[in-house]
Amino acid sequence: MNSRLKVIATYLMLTGIAILMLFPLLWLVGTAFKSPAEDIFSFPPQLLPAEPTLANFQTVWADYPFGRYLFNSAIVAILSVSFNLLFCALAAYPLARLNFKGKEIIFSLVVATIIIPFQIVMIPLYILTVNLGLRNTYFGIILPNIVSAFGIFLLRQAIMSVPLELEEAARIDGCSELGIWWNVMIPAIRPALVTLAIFVFIGSWSDFLWPLIVLDRPEYYTLPLGVADLAGAFSLNWRLVAAGSVISIAPILLLFIFLQKYIVATDISSGVKG
Repeated sequence: MNSRLKVIATYLMLTGIAILMLFPLLWLVGTAFKSPAEDIFSFPPQLLPAEPTLANFQTVWADYPFGRYLFNSAIVAILSVSFNLLFCALAAYPLARLNFKGKEIIFSLVVATIIIPFQIVMIPLYILTVNLGLRNTYFGIILPNIVSAFGIFLLRQAIMSVPLELEEAARIDGCSELGIWWNVMIPAIRPALVTLAIFVFIGSWSDFLWPLIVLDRPEYYTLPLGVADLAGAFSLNWRLVAAGSVISIAPILLLFIFLQKYIVATDISSGVKG
């Protein structure tokens, strides 16, 4: 009986924490669908709109170039994910499988860069971006996301879990190191790649500070900058700001819903017999 009460108390506590964490999101979505006649600051808060309407979304979409912001964010996120997966996988394979002097030192230095705050490298990175002529360009926005120490660490650990028998079999069949990387390692670490892709996508999609620094032309604004500009223009109409915010976060939620089934543990060793 006591164990059952503990389980019930645990679930009640977790449910309360979940509601507390989800409340701002639910209030934001509810506000986006509320009509001008409803009081969005009523107490207790009314999460469900009494008269749901899409007028807020229509106003935001018609008065502000949210289609352009959405396109810019999509381009930046897709390029960031593509480059990050490619370069992190290329760097992780030799650090996990090849033997050369200084490998552990190099890996330690790479991991150590995780503790360096972005604000420290922000100014040198901005100077580099300007000198390369990448200011107000898509490549200027994605420059900090081309590769990440966390991605190298994550993929290295995933590659190290791949049985050596698969690599040896591919080498016996005449595969080069690049062939082993592409034909053996990449398929074997797909869950880790998907996990890294989700992290990079969310980070690049929601990044506000770096695009704010490197962009001053509205046609290159991403959604976070667009929402901030929207909040400045409609500071007294929080319904429109909420609608713009919902448009901004919806792609991230959809991406996670569609890709979460790939974030599962796979039995890589099942392909090895004996």
